[in-house]
Amino acid sequence: MSILPISNLPELPPDDSMLYRKFGREVANYFSGSPLNRVSFLRNNREFLRAAFAHPTARFLLIDNLAPLVHDTTPPRLAWSTRAEILSVVETDPFEHSEEDSIKNFNSAKTPLPIVLFLGIDEKKKFEDAAVATPEAPFTFTTFSGSPYFAVDITPRGGNAAKTGALIEAFKAKAGFSFYTNARSLSLAAPEAAVYGQARGLFDWNARNPFCAGCGQPTLSVNAGTKRVCPPTDMAGVEDGGAPIDRRPCDARKGVSNLSFPRTDPTVIMATVSADGTRILLGRSKRFPAYWYSTLAGFLEPGESVEEAVRREVWEESGVTVGRVVIHSSQPWPFPANLMIGAIGQALPGDGEKIFLGHDPELEDAKWFTMDQARTALQHNTSSLGEPVRGDYKEGDLRLPPHTAIANQLIQAVVDGFHEMAAPKI
Repeated sequence: MSILPISNLPELPPDDSMLYRKFGREVANYFSGSPLNRVSFLRNNREFLRAAFAHPTARFLLIDNLAPLVHDTTPPRLAWSTRAEILSVVETDPFEHSEEDSIKNFNSAKTPLPIVLFLGIDEKKKFEDAAVATPEAPFTFTTFSGSPYFAVDITPRGGNAAKTGALIEAFKAKAGFSFYTNARSLSLAAPEAAVYGQARGLFDWNARNPFCAGCGQPTLSVNAGTKRVCPPTDMAGVEDGGAPIDRRPCDARKGVSNLSFPRTDPTVIMATVSADGTRILLGRSKRFPAYWYSTLAGFLEPGESVEEAVRREVWEESGVTVGRVVIHSSQPWPFPANLMIGAIGQALPGDGEKIFLGHDPELEDAKWFTMDQARTALQHNTSSLGEPVRGDYKEGDLRLPPHTAIANQLIQAVVDGFHEMAAPKI
């Protein structure tokens, strides 16, 4: 089995480990492989955040209704702003107050300013060509050195709508800029898609959780945009110099459950091969273009292993019974917060391969395709949903998702013999 580098996708360097010699190069999918060092343990370090935000090399990704600001190039590139360009909508020093003081002075009556989300440090200058050139020395903090990267949610909301709306219009009026609303087309460069996916997922989660799930009272974003807390007191309606008002009791403030963390919803997506390993099962939804098929997928349920979920989803959607399941790779999918766990499963012989669509009406069709049919489609007939087919496409030929989709990688793995799992040729 040959394992080739995937164009535009993150790639781990080869090594001499036993795992590498047996399984070959690890597959890294689109939306993974961020070039930024997240240094997540520093998100509550006020000194670090203040210095990073104020440094001349700091860069900011503006996001409006989950759409990032981009350069109108082909393909589009993320457009990074400077601190001076975003000060009209954020605090001069959004990290001036400690988390403890922010909670103590929480005022639910005030419209919160846009969240300034810390993304990480670009230690290897991966974004140097996309950012505004700066002659300054890199930002340094303890042993870390590079450019700090942030994202700012400028979606017009509440009392801030006028200012954020004006900033949005100002950038739209600039030649060569726009807010990219077609992120599902998977056309951003892979490293930028990973960074955007991180920002998109966190902003979407913050927007969906303005109230506490335990008591229904307003929550506060902390930890540089990556956690939310239900404060015990509120300054709403309190005159200057007055003491904060105690809020209703909440179980979320007890023990280790005093914070709300971003959710990730695990999803299984699987390439199913026939019992003899010569065919692959693919299905199509009603929303798919003509002749466009993909691997089957579904949500993991509570109390269910990945392998069990693969077998259940394949049987529910197609009627096919799967035996052995092997995990292949995974893909973050920030629409809104999925982790797609890719697997290869093998159908049981005989009746196990029979297709029956009567259990779950999710699929319009499911078919067994030969490896040659899948191989030809991978080479000539891949496209994202909504994208046109190639000019030489023959009506009726199989169409498949693009290489930036984990479904494509799973199909490619099967075509390359992953399920045979002989020692890979490296």
